[in-house]
Amino acid sequence: MKYINAAEVLPDRLLNEIQRYVNGEVLYIPSVKKEIKWGDKNGTRQFFQNRNKMIKQKFLIGDTIEQLAEEFGLAYETVRKIVYR
Repeated sequence: MKYINAAEVLPDRLLNEIQRYVNGEVLYIPSVKKEIKWGDKNGTRQFFQNRNKMIKQKFLIGDTIEQLAEEFGLAYETVRKIVYR
């Protein structure tokens, strides 16, 4: 993040209004871009959603938590959290 002098980019009227509230302080203005959630860009979020859905389905048809933990290479507690969430 780089700093820009507001006097160089904002109209005088807007700059004066902002100075009424934050005179001489550093002000952060967030981007208007929509933030991409973790894993959305590279497909990781979808991968884990699909994996967890498969784990829940297998649990519902009778697989045990122990079996699922072994099959998916996860800890018992991780599988338990997935199936009971």
